[in-house]
Amino acid sequence: MRGFEVAKGYKNVVFPTRKTTQSAGYDFYVAEDTLVKANDKVLVPTGVKAFMASDEVLKIYLRSSIGLSKTLMLPNGVGVVDADYYNNPENDGAIYVLIYNYGSQDVTLAKGERIAQGIFEKYLTSPDEKAPALKRNGGFGSTGK
Repeated sequence: MRGFEVAKGYKNVVFPTRKTTQSAGYDFYVAEDTLVKANDKVLVPTGVKAFMASDEVLKIYLRSSIGLSKTLMLPNGVGVVDADYYNNPENDGAIYVLIYNYGSQDVTLAKGERIAQGIFEKYLTSPDEKAPALKRNGGFGSTGK
């Protein structure tokens, strides 16, 4: 099973939706007005968290229309939401979209605006890998700590 829930601390959020029957991606919406200053980056809250099977990942991509109409990009190219990010103690698994404004003007993202797309995917592991010893103990960027 996979799906979305409201993350702690958020109300009246818009759940990610697919717009057509053959859309691969779920559109993610901005949970609160967010200013992205020129030549700066910010974590844009979506107000939702995702649950999925242990062998799945949710990949987050910028909506193509955002890249076309605004001077915004994902500085890491694609966001990766692991299955164990869900309900983590640091931030409950709330999904944020890391946005960089490469333009010379500030950009305001309005609550309810579609900002990104998320695609659930299965992934494979190597059969001869040594099992990772770490368990997630936090939120955004925590597996490198």
